[in-house]
Amino acid sequence: MIAIVCVNQKFTVATMENFNSIECFVRSAEVGSFAEAARRLSLTPAAVGKSVAKLEAKLGVRLFQRSTRSLTLTEAGQLFLSQVSASLTTIQNAVANLASVEGLPAGTLKVSMGTVFGRLYVVPLLEEFLRRFPAINPDWHFDNRQVDLIGQGFDAAIGGGFELPQGVVARKLAPAHRVLVASADYLETHAAIIEPDDLQYHDGILIRSPQTGRVRSWQLISNGSQLCRPLTLKTRMTMSDSEAACATAAQGLGIALVSMPFAVGYLEAGTLQRVLPEWYIDDGNISIYYAEHKLLPGKTRAFVDFVIEQFAQQGLARRFSAL
Repeated sequence: MIAIVCVNQKFTVATMENFNSIECFVRSAEVGSFAEAARRLSLTPAAVGKSVAKLEAKLGVRLFQRSTRSLTLTEAGQLFLSQVSASLTTIQNAVANLASVEGLPAGTLKVSMGTVFGRLYVVPLLEEFLRRFPAINPDWHFDNRQVDLIGQGFDAAIGGGFELPQGVVARKLAPAHRVLVASADYLETHAAIIEPDDLQYHDGILIRSPQTGRVRSWQLISNGSQLCRPLTLKTRMTMSDSEAACATAAQGLGIALVSMPFAVGYLEAGTLQRVLPEWYIDDGNISIYYAEHKLLPGKTRAFVDFVIEQFAQQGLARRFSAL
């Protein structure tokens, strides 16, 4: 049995029904809505509301103030949430670790990753991962936007340039460098590019942010001297995907500013060439993100360690570096 103290009362979780009621309460408190909590728990809003009401009746206190438009915690609800939230996560992780098959990590592994990046560099790892961990069931979501790792119930996420929320840790996989690329035909038929200021006379294929829809202002960094110069390309066209920008540049339509993971295949094949190869943009790191827990679920630990191992074996950090 697990004893949880709330408002000077001892509440004993004796049944799975009580445990589920606590989970309904915690998820509702996190998102401020029975409907959204129900969606994330694969339940109906009525079932979540009824479960929380039963919990309130057992505790003898009101946990939420309800209205037609909002759901807010009472003082007792805030206290209860602070006491049970971490414990709930620990219990769920412990159950996940015990729910293994012949001692191997098991369960559904929910991971978010960029659409093209995931297809190019993570999906090819799937066969070997499942050979090692056959009891894990991948549930992979491909999206270029940052997800709410904890709130949306993801076990891990892979990406770059993400803000690091409280309770989430990041393990670096590779640098997130951006470079300028163009086709040989474009470079042969347009004015020479000797220094960054020359870019102002050239057509640019620029990337919009998937979060804001805007084109960022970038600062080029000189390898070695660490000098900085603004990127002055004329905006000929904008795209929301670096791989598409590479394919467009390969047609000789301009100079593209793209992330190295998408450019590297074109560069190695000779389809594209670096423009001003001694200059690049440092956009942080590509990392694998997961919730910080003392008891990390076995399936998550297995995936994190496997991805780090494979990136090292394939030398992706070196290949993705613009230096």
